[in-house]
Amino acid sequence: MAEASQEVSVRLGTSGWLCDDWRGVFYPEGLAQEYYLAEYAKHFHSVEVDATFYGAPRFNTVKKWAEATPEDFIFSVKAPRSITHVDVLSNNCMPKVNGFLRIMRQLRQRLGPIVFQFPYFSKRSGITLSEFLKRLKTFLDALPLGEFQVAVEIRNKLWVRDSLLSLLAAKGVALVMIDHPFMDSPQKLFTLKGVLTGSFVYIRWLGDQRTIQFKTELWNQTVVNRQLDMGRWVAPIKVSLARSMPVYGYFANTYSGFAPADVQAFSRMVL
Repeated sequence: MAEASQEVSVRLGTSGWLCDDWRGVFYPEGLAQEYYLAEYAKHFHSVEVDATFYGAPRFNTVKKWAEATPEDFIFSVKAPRSITHVDVLSNNCMPKVNGFLRIMRQLRQRLGPIVFQFPYFSKRSGITLSEFLKRLKTFLDALPLGEFQVAVEIRNKLWVRDSLLSLLAAKGVALVMIDHPFMDSPQKLFTLKGVLTGSFVYIRWLGDQRTIQFKTELWNQTVVNRQLDMGRWVAPIKVSLARSMPVYGYFANTYSGFAPADVQAFSRMVL
């Protein structure tokens, strides 16, 4: 529904806002959880709602999100995993999809991209690239793509090839770029022909969860310096902006240990 405004062509934020470990370092000490989002919106223009991956929220919950944030704040939301991981876009997933979209419509101009994140499909899953593309085409044909911005995230990097990219481009759906050990570097990703398949760019900085959790038990400080890694994304993002493609980017705590600091550091690089 909403796109980044001309004044804010890059929307940066964190993956979720409900993190008690941020108290005292990002949120004021003693701040109740119900006020986290309003405080978060004082610092960042956007957030990726990770909670929706685990289930569709209540109508009243989404209404409260809108009430707690400025009109130009943007929520990017992840579709429920029951659609992407359980049903894997089978024919019986559309009632769940339509129900989820009805709830998300309440955000109106605050609604950014909707992300359909898929798991890694092993041979044992029985889902081949050919089968996935068949399901994805049927699924995208049924979506009201003229009303919503949609992005697709896959975890099989060898599937990032012409057959997938052509389908996404034909539908105007963005391929999610991931900073994760099992995916290609940003330089390689952005130089692939046709990789910018939508009207916007969507990036998720995930990092290596196992490495970060080995180094910390609390998500309240940077434990791995990722400045050089972040820097590799600057040039591709500037190329995207030169093409008038707004950028949505979100950091998880698992990237360096403390997502708000990553947003602030990367903002200084690109804004």
